[in-house]
Amino acid sequence: GCGAARRVRVGMQSALLLVVRHSGPMERGGRRRSEPEEADKGRMKRTIIKDWKARLSYFLQNSSNSNKRKSKKSGKHRNYFRPSPEEAQLWSEAFDELLANKYGLAAFRAFLKSEFCEENIEFWLACEDFKKTKSPQKLTSKAKKIYNDFIEKEAPKEINIDFQTKNMIAQNIQEATHTCFSAAQKRVYSLMENNSYPRFLASEFYQELCKKTPISRAAQGT
Repeated sequence: GCGAARRVRVGMQSALLLVVRHSGPMERGGRRRSEPEEADKGRMKRTIIKDWKARLSYFLQNSSNSNKRKSKKSGKHRNYFRPSPEEAQLWSEAFDELLANKYGLAAFRAFLKSEFCEENIEFWLACEDFKKTKSPQKLTSKAKKIYNDFIEKEAPKEINIDFQTKNMIAQNIQEATHTCFSAAQKRVYSLMENNSYPRFLASEFYQELCKKTPISRAAQGT
């Protein structure tokens, strides 16, 4: 019957599993068996670093472009080079040290993108730019854009803040002031400092920056 057939199939599967387990890598010994695993780990690490380099180069390029006008005025074009291991290690002393460094900020953005939470740093940067805006007209238009991009429900880069704060922002942007997003920015800063920042310091990304050997010339500056 069906029960007997099922027992036969289970028995055959078990026998096949035993054959698979006792063939190949195990017969060649534990040392050889671990080689494919080590190779896989090596390939995975290289892929992570390669992806990181691409994201880092992109954010460094954007940093250079954002300062293009200033560079033209001063007659200089500024590149951001890989920091020394000593400089990189300073970023572990305080979150503000990391954010204040152009290369460090680009590296942190690249890391957050790998964790699919780059909206936090993008919102923080948008708030920093917003607070520097002098024109009342631009203040209002920027406030609405930040709200549409990060705050409202189903926003493309919606950040994780409480409903009450969202409502307060919705009311405040009607007559925008420089403090419209202060509470939300503080909340996002705290989230990054307590969650993403420690993971960044423990990541391959940061550990590579603290090594003396450069990752590659392409990632040193743009």
